[in-house]
Amino acid sequence: MVADIFGYNAVQIGLPEYDFLRGNRIPFRFHCARSGDIAVVAEGGALPFASTSIDLVLLPHVLEFSRNPHQVLREVERVLVPEGSVIIAGFNPLSLWGLRRLAARRSGGYPWRGQYLSVRRTKDWLALLGFETQAGSFGCYAPAFASTKWLERWGFMDKAGDRWWPICGGAYIIQGIKRVQGMRLITPNWRDARAAAKRLSPVAQRGRQVTGGVQKVE
Repeated sequence: MVADIFGYNAVQIGLPEYDFLRGNRIPFRFHCARSGDIAVVAEGGALPFASTSIDLVLLPHVLEFSRNPHQVLREVERVLVPEGSVIIAGFNPLSLWGLRRLAARRSGGYPWRGQYLSVRRTKDWLALLGFETQAGSFGCYAPAFASTKWLERWGFMDKAGDRWWPICGGAYIIQGIKRVQGMRLITPNWRDARAAAKRLSPVAQRGRQVTGGVQKVE
């Protein structure tokens, strides 16, 4: 999804140990997070970037582990240029992974302690901020086993998931494009008004005077 997005500046927020922007061709790409080997240290809800300065923002599993995910999206909308893109990766509560999280009751480690957001809610939030969502994708249909052996045994679910239960993947990715309504000022067309007035202006008419029985034409 990042390969066909162009611009001048791209930032990945969170998970700095993974370079999800490596397939992108934007010349200036950098990472932003609270800690780690990054270029900018910041919270997702208070980005230290100028308004309308970023062409692509990547949020890999940031919203579900944020105290105020809606504020994160507001900041993303602020820093994005018109027609800029945000790509969101999240964990799906309507999945086997979501059931595993409920079983853990938020007491487990990553990724079970997060507040999973459904695709529908994420799209609603994006729409409220003026984003147009593009077609996304789901993945990770197999149960969240830690053993490679059990993952291989349940691998058939990943192969059949897109066909039989497409919206029940453990993770999803969606893209939002910032739309800005254009404005055109409508002003009086003085030039046409003057031309019309000129066409309708009175023309001097020839008058006739009668003097001593002789008609005088002026």
